[in-house]
Amino acid sequence: MDIILQYFDGCPNWKTTSAHLSTLVRQGLDATIDFEVIDTYEAAVARRFRGSPTVLIDGVDPFADEDAPVGLACRVYQTEDGYTGSPSLSQLRDAVTTASKE
Repeated sequence: MDIILQYFDGCPNWKTTSAHLSTLVRQGLDATIDFEVIDTYEAAVARRFRGSPTVLIDGVDPFADEDAPVGLACRVYQTEDGYTGSPSLSQLRDAVTTASKE
């Protein structure tokens, strides 16, 4: 499984997502995790980047909201604890489990 964590430096929430992904790997997730900095509006448009952090699992954003604007902004996720700047560990675990079944 290939996972790309897309982010821009102006948003610190990618660090939480990175820590969650590292936890999943330590727990046995067989995945390669790469990081992609999106540093310009043009790059955001070209990559259809809908905010930081964005997690792509085998090229698919499991949390995609096609109505969200493309650009350099912090992304918000609805989690079991309310709105936060990162998907929760359990949401990421569910996303990789679902992706591995497809």
